[in-house]
Amino acid sequence: MAVSKSKKVEILAELEKELKLASSVAFTSNTKLTVLDITNIRRELIKVDAKLMLAKKTLVKIAFKNVYNVELNDEVLPWQVAVLISKWDKIAWISIVNKYANEFRKEEKIKFVWAYFDGQVLDAAATGKIANLPSREVLLAKLLGSMMSPLSALARFFDWAKNELEAKNVAKVWDLVSFVEKKEETKTEEAPVETKEEAKEEVVEAKEEIKTEEVPATEETTETPAE
Repeated sequence: MAVSKSKKVEILAELEKELKLASSVAFTSNTKLTVLDITNIRRELIKVDAKLMLAKKTLVKIAFKNVYNVELNDEVLPWQVAVLISKWDKIAWISIVNKYANEFRKEEKIKFVWAYFDGQVLDAAATGKIANLPSREVLLAKLLGSMMSPLSALARFFDWAKNELEAKNVAKVWDLVSFVEKKEETKTEEAPVETKEEAKEEVVEAKEEIKTEEVPATEETTETPAE
C-alpha cells in the first residue's frame, strides 16, 4: 500500500527526532519478520531504552543526511529497513537483536546490514563484531566477580574482629589492636627458655675453661750436696 505524502513527512520527522537522541544506530533487513517477531523484539528493546522503527530506505537516507550529514549507500540498505536506535547503552540493545538474529539464522529473518557508531558508518561484518560484544550488565557482573575475592577477605576480617571484641571485652577495634600489640610486646620481652642441649653445651664449655686455667705442678729435683 502506498504511503501518503503527509505520512512520509510524519515518519521522517519521527526518524530525525530519534536520531538526534541516539547514541548508536543499526539497520537490519526485516522482510521475513512476522508481526509477532517485531513485537517481541520491541518489548525487549524498551527495557534498555532502545527502539525498532520501520521505514523506507529513501526516508532513512534523508533523515541521516539531515541529522548527521552522512550519505548512505543505496546498495547497502534493503528497500524496507528496520532502524534500531539506542539512547543510552551502545551495546546492550544490539546484543538483544543479535540474539534474535542467531535464533532465526536458518530462516534469515533478520540480518545486520549497516550501523552508525561514534560518527562512523560500519558495514555488516563490523556491525556483527560489535553485536557479539558483552553488554554493559555482563561487563559489570564480571567486574563485580573479580572484586568479590578481596571483599570476602575483608568480610572475614570483620567477622573475626567482631568475635575478638566480644571475647576480649573491648568496645572498639582500636582497643582490640592495642590489646593485640601489647600481647605481642609481652611475648617478645619474655626471656627464652634454655633448652637441655644448650645447658649441656654451657657445662662442657665451663669445664674446658677450668682445665685451661689450671697451672701444671713443677717437678721436684733433688740436688746432691757437694762434698
